Amino acid sequence: MSNVKDLLGLELEPYSMAVEKGKIKELAIAIGDDNPIYYSLEAAKDAGYDGIPVPLTFLQVIEYHGGYGFQEKMEVLKLNPLKILQGEQEYEYLGDIYAGDELHVTSKIVRADTKIGSSGGMDFVTEETRFTNQKGELVAIAKITLIHRH
Repeated sequence: MSNVKDLLGLELEPYSMAVEKGKIKELAIAIGDDNPIYYSLEAAKDAGYDGIPVPLTFLQVIEYHGGYGFQEKMEVLKLNPLKILQGEQEYEYLGDIYAGDELHVTSKIVRADTKIGSSGGMDFVTEETRFTNQKGELVAIAKITLIHRH
């Protein structure tokens, strides 16, 4: 990439994805969370939920399965995937997300700058992703900062 600042304001292609009960269960198993609210509608309702809720890091499942894959995203951003580090990940939940919801996802680069240190330069690229449900309610915002070493 000639100038990482050219990425600032770039909007990635929007997409939609259904929140599947099976994907919630797969993630809960993968992270070792045996809380029954992720496996049973009855247990979720007994705990006060309107449906089977998503585990806290479920937004990553939506991004990996519904949006760009890592390699494809690096091509769009013109970054070398072999020189990428994940610097930071942040999730802000503004509403509930349940199995059966349809999430509409938009992403935009909100930070793109370079810092030079004694070992060379590093680009910092922050992507903000917004998740809106089928009712048009903004239910979550995710931010990821990628570090691209020169």
